Amino acid sequence: MTNLSHLRRDFPILRREVEGHPVIFLDSAASAQKPIPVLDAMDRFYRSQYANVHRGAYRLSQEATELYEDARRRVARFINAGSPDEIIFTKGTTTALNGLSSSWGYDHLEAGDRIVLSMMEHHANVVPWQLVAKRTGAELVYVPLTTGYDIDLDALRSTIDSRVKIVSLTGMSNVLGTIPPMQQISDIVRAQSEAVLIVDGAQLVPHVEVDVQTLGADFLAFSAHKMLGPTGIGVLWGKPELLEEMEPWEGGGEMISTVDLYESTWAPVPQKFEAGTPPIAEAIGLAAAVHYLEEIGMNAIRSHDLDLTEYALHRLGEVPDLVQYGPTDIKSRGGVVSFTLGDVHPHDIATILDSRGISVRAGHHCAKPLMADLGVTATARASFHVYNGRDDVDALIEGLHEARSLFGLSEG
Repeated sequence: MTNLSHLRRDFPILRREVEGHPVIFLDSAASAQKPIPVLDAMDRFYRSQYANVHRGAYRLSQEATELYEDARRRVARFINAGSPDEIIFTKGTTTALNGLSSSWGYDHLEAGDRIVLSMMEHHANVVPWQLVAKRTGAELVYVPLTTGYDIDLDALRSTIDSRVKIVSLTGMSNVLGTIPPMQQISDIVRAQSEAVLIVDGAQLVPHVEVDVQTLGADFLAFSAHKMLGPTGIGVLWGKPELLEEMEPWEGGGEMISTVDLYESTWAPVPQKFEAGTPPIAEAIGLAAAVHYLEEIGMNAIRSHDLDLTEYALHRLGEVPDLVQYGPTDIKSRGGVVSFTLGDVHPHDIATILDSRGISVRAGHHCAKPLMADLGVTATARASFHVYNGRDDVDALIEGLHEARSLFGLSEG
């Protein structure tokens, strides 16, 4: 068991109270809270270091540029990229996936080609591919889940063939917590097709040590705000030869080499994909978040998540009428627990818990196809990060018992 409870002091928002109750934040899968080092780094930049990057010969611009590019280097080391040039800053995972679909997808897909997704994808990894499929005539194919809430690898094997040009899968489900065996999936894809493999790492990268050299993917997308950093910035990592081949998905300043009236040429990667003034302060905040996670250690974070998830599943099993959705094998899942409670609507559960200072998510979690596959319209979801402890789980269970009582669910 890894106890990280001492880290709560680093998160000022957790000192707040809601209706006389301390804030218990169990919605980190949506967006994680920010520690003091991240807040301080961004505040310091705005107060004493602010300038635009890459454009000025004066000292402030040079300092800002160095901080911005240092963030790129830190992120590259964090995921073991071969070079900082493989790191493209975007607005977030959604922007990265949309950029891939509009750049790689439109240039490499045609009628008869296939795009393979799974039934547990976030809308950000569904809708962009629907758009590109409609424009190109490519076909979307969904791999089903097993009864244990894992990707059905046998079904994947039967799906992958020469028609498949793109396979885009979550690295960790934001609803089920499932962590697909990406290296095994990569082996299946490589053996049976020449498709590119894209990983939506929004939930994975903040909680599990990710090494892109061994992940087996061609592209990886993730967001800063789920890994204790700011909103408004994310990362697209790609293999350099693929990034060189791709066309930019936005045009404007910074991403050009030359511009004349009728034609332009592009700057080298990664600048080719970073049009306009970038999220400078946010990149600095992301660098601080990466440093904070590294100081804790990703193995310690993973151990902490496993302990909390195992404890939460045990305690949730004590609550009558509760149905939990996700793998039973703790080692194949992350710190996300989705559930229903009898006929109580998940929004009502969330409202009752909020009256006790407990923040959980309720709804379809931007995964409506998965909800339909599960046979529900919505679930409640508790998700953990480094500032949570077993006492937060205990408070959640007490709140669920109150919800049962308020809605008159029987004990038998």
